[in-house]
Amino acid sequence: MSSKERLDILLVNRGLFESREKAKAAIMAGQIFMDTTRIDKAGTKIPVDANIVVKGNTLPYVSRGGLKLEKAIQTYPINLQDAVMVDIGASTGGFTDCALQNGASKVFAIDVGYNQLAWKLRQDPRVINMEKQNIRTVTSEQLGELVDFISIDVAFISLDKVLPVATTLLKDTGALVALIKPQFEAGKENVGKGGIVRNPEIHKEVLHRILHVAHDCGLYIHGLTFSPIKGMEGNIEFLGYFKKYEEGALAIDDALIDSVVAEAHSL
Repeated sequence: MSSKERLDILLVNRGLFESREKAKAAIMAGQIFMDTTRIDKAGTKIPVDANIVVKGNTLPYVSRGGLKLEKAIQTYPINLQDAVMVDIGASTGGFTDCALQNGASKVFAIDVGYNQLAWKLRQDPRVINMEKQNIRTVTSEQLGELVDFISIDVAFISLDKVLPVATTLLKDTGALVALIKPQFEAGKENVGKGGIVRNPEIHKEVLHRILHVAHDCGLYIHGLTFSPIKGMEGNIEFLGYFKKYEEGALAIDDALIDSVVAEAHSL
């Protein structure tokens, strides 16, 4: 039997709303349905794998996370037409949904959790749902192929534990986009009240370290920007675009990192 959770909490956990207050407002406005049944109480407990529909929702993906990958695709730009992809930390599937809408032919949706992937993606034959799967144990042999593209959006773990494995799953001609989350990279002493990293100098230190970790894994930085939306606690996050080849790569220097951090903090 599926476990249950409060509706307002589940909406936030799925990335459909950035706070419980906004989720509650939508519930009270009559916008939230489980299948065709309207749920009008925030405290109603529903199955964690229920099919939730937000009526009047203008979000083009199953979660806000899709907007992050969308920015990377448009900024660099990235061509995912017919690409085979691994989505590390798939969760509800925002990145997966965005990739499919941009032409990906197959997505291995990997997450250590379970019953999180959106219903429409569970039913999509292009999606291989690899839940209850720690990325650090995944091999290319398990997938049966090397992939064209990898996206990474993980929590409570540093990218220095994930990037070395991701590299082994990627074709030599492949590309990777990693969401860099300072709140999980900076060390507890640098994370402020509410789990937020506000100091731009800490953001710079995190970016320098992660870009060098990637370089040591054979991944060269080809683009760096900030996420178009903040994390659930209000954290500024960054998007790194990496390839396995050095030609056309950017230098890892203060000029690159300082400009991206400054722009992120100016908004």
